[in-house]
Amino acid sequence: MSLAQENCPAVVDPLTDAQAQALLAEVPGWSLEGAKLVRTFRFANYYETLAFVNASAFISHQVDHHPELHVTYNTVKVAYDTHSVNGLSRNDFVCAAKLNALGA
Repeated sequence: MSLAQENCPAVVDPLTDAQAQALLAEVPGWSLEGAKLVRTFRFANYYETLAFVNASAFISHQVDHHPELHVTYNTVKVAYDTHSVNGLSRNDFVCAAKLNALGA
């Protein structure tokens, strides 16, 4: 099963650095910035930007795992981490894969 098809369990364990690096290969376009999984999505205009924000909000609500978003006219910077483990969990990578599947 691909990451994008997984659900986010309520209780998770923190990832080791090696585990995070291995999962990073499964989410093209994402990078590790400190203890966060980050990607900036670029769009043609504000309408497309907000459509992506709304689609990502729907996904976040479904899986109950919410990122930090920084929104400008044609970009959205998304940052995931898992507060309950004070770092990264598999849930962060699952959600990143789901956003990649939006086709942005």
